[in-house]
Amino acid sequence: MTSVSVGTKAPLVPYGLLIAAKYANVDFEVNDFDKVVYNGAEGYEAAVKKLIEDHPEVYLGDKSKISDEWLLPAMNEYLVKDFKKLNPALEKLESHLHFRSYMVGYSLSLADILVWGALRANPLMGSIIKSGTFINISRWYNFLALTFNDTVDAYLAAVNKAKAATSTGKKAHSANYGIELIGAEDGKVVTRFPPEPSGYLHIGHAKAAILNQHIAQMYHGKMIIRFDDTNPSKENLEFQQSIIEDLELLGIKAERTTFSSDYFDTMYDLAEKLISEDKAYADDTPQERMRAERMDGIPSSRRNRPVQESLDIFENEMKNGTEIGLTYCIRAKISPDDPNKALRDPVIYRCNLTPHHRTGTTWKMYPTYDFCVPVVDAIEGVTHALRTIEYRDRNAQYDWMLNALNLRKVHIWDFSRLNFVRTLLSKRKLQWFVNEGLVTGWDDPRFPTVRGVRRRGMTVEGLWAFIIAQGPSKNIINLDWNLIWATNKKVIDPIAPRHVAVAAENPVVVTLAGAPEKPYTEKRPRHKKNPEVGEKDVIFAPSVLIDQADGQSFAEGEEVTLMDWGNVIVNKINKDDRGSVTDIDATLHLDGDFRKTKKKVTWIANTDDVVKADLVDFDLLITKDKLEENDKVEDYLTPQTEFHSSAIADSSVKTLKEGDIIQFERKGYYRLDKAPTATSPAVFFTIPDGKSVQRYGVKPE
Repeated sequence: MTSVSVGTKAPLVPYGLLIAAKYANVDFEVNDFDKVVYNGAEGYEAAVKKLIEDHPEVYLGDKSKISDEWLLPAMNEYLVKDFKKLNPALEKLESHLHFRSYMVGYSLSLADILVWGALRANPLMGSIIKSGTFINISRWYNFLALTFNDTVDAYLAAVNKAKAATSTGKKAHSANYGIELIGAEDGKVVTRFPPEPSGYLHIGHAKAAILNQHIAQMYHGKMIIRFDDTNPSKENLEFQQSIIEDLELLGIKAERTTFSSDYFDTMYDLAEKLISEDKAYADDTPQERMRAERMDGIPSSRRNRPVQESLDIFENEMKNGTEIGLTYCIRAKISPDDPNKALRDPVIYRCNLTPHHRTGTTWKMYPTYDFCVPVVDAIEGVTHALRTIEYRDRNAQYDWMLNALNLRKVHIWDFSRLNFVRTLLSKRKLQWFVNEGLVTGWDDPRFPTVRGVRRRGMTVEGLWAFIIAQGPSKNIINLDWNLIWATNKKVIDPIAPRHVAVAAENPVVVTLAGAPEKPYTEKRPRHKKNPEVGEKDVIFAPSVLIDQADGQSFAEGEEVTLMDWGNVIVNKINKDDRGSVTDIDATLHLDGDFRKTKKKVTWIANTDDVVKADLVDFDLLITKDKLEENDKVEDYLTPQTEFHSSAIADSSVKTLKEGDIIQFERKGYYRLDKAPTATSPAVFFTIPDGKSVQRYGVKPE
């Protein structure tokens, strides 16, 4: 295969070229020369252009834009090591990325690769990113770093290796792309995401699914979705179908979808093998006593029972779900007193007479997670089992199962769980909220389920960006929800149509002298900074409505601005006995300079076209940052978690569809949960913007 040859003395560090080569499945090698060569083309620019010619699949945008608009700046402007000279290029890039997630189009392109590669090579960028000066660049740069840094690290390691070899007189070897996973081979990595169909997907599951797919793609490998359906008491088709739908919504695409239940026969045979080799035994020790013995390192009295006796119990009693069989389980014979309690003869099979949602009543006993997962991972060709760090103590147990059964090696890679303050991710505890009627269901906007956060206004792009930015870190921390909502805001702000709503409680009627006698309609942009969002109809009328708070702030004789219309002069303010402003007489002054007014307020025409709206806000369900094992959920319930306020929205709200995300100017971002009808208002859920605090007086402990 043709490769990119990089000299250790090359004057230009070709990070962008190397990353582009990776996406074209082209290898690179490092030597002791002073140039970059690819397929006869010497030099960075020539090599990139030749790569485009040979592998057009590595870019997704317009070819001329990439070669002319972004290639030359990537070679020159973004490599400048003088900040005063670099700053204009960064300001241009910052502006370009304000409404974009990627440089060109809606997905990764060669433009991203080349510009990011140039910035990564610039030693100034580390401090620039940390400073937070360029928000859009930092968002884009950090998002791509998780994917691209492995190639840069591999290149730098290869350079160091080549230089070291040269200094000792040894020949430098070519370097493959960076591999972080033990034993990983490009094109051969297989990961898996094994959800249990016992509840709806939450954002912790989303992290696992996204990282598994992302890392499989990094190595041009495959991912398997496997339903871990070994506990019929908790599982059903509803949960299974919801998981399928949520994964599809998240853009998780597996090479194939399988079920642990597909391998029940195989696992039965393997368990039988363990027993026959005296590596497992049948045990009828009562559960509480077994738990105490395992805790104290005391071997079971059944541990040394004859092999044939255990086999008979497994094959005749447990398999048939007899009265005797129901009192037994099968335990792996590892150790009764190992310091790692996960190795203290764990249970690998137990009886359960509940019909299985796929296999019905065929089976009366089922493998446990600890036995099933390593076995099926090995059978399905998984090369790397990526799972959360809470399973770390079970890693030795996982390896023991594979070794005891003489199955192929599967590498384990741990990453931290996604934890948020005042948030429960336990399916059992979430089910409790559903059963108690404290939420409307698994898609309740207060729930951390994928459906819940989506209903609250989280976008797929925002969720992906946040999880990829978090990366596969092993550090266990409780994150603040503001972090993920701030990421989401960067996605929705450039594209959310702008609308207007006025609080329905004591709205102020402003009568405008000098306005047309009859209402009229004009087209206005739905987003002032992004014309691609389209236009909306705005009604202009001689009478308009404003918020009571705005009316209270006005003074007679003051000039204020009605946003998107013009200035008005306040002539008279009328109030009722309680001090509330009832109405205002004003004169339209369109020649006035809006730049000189201190107050710029939103308004809607006072006509029959307005839309009644219910604006709903939420708080987190529990008051404690992190519940401990012995804490009872009911002792830490937030007293009130749902808040409604009535509003009057502009008439263009009628064109929205359920699920649409908008911004009510000066109020915030909202998702339309229910469209208005003749008898019911439009229901909008507030979307947090990453700046919220404890607004309802609940202080976490």
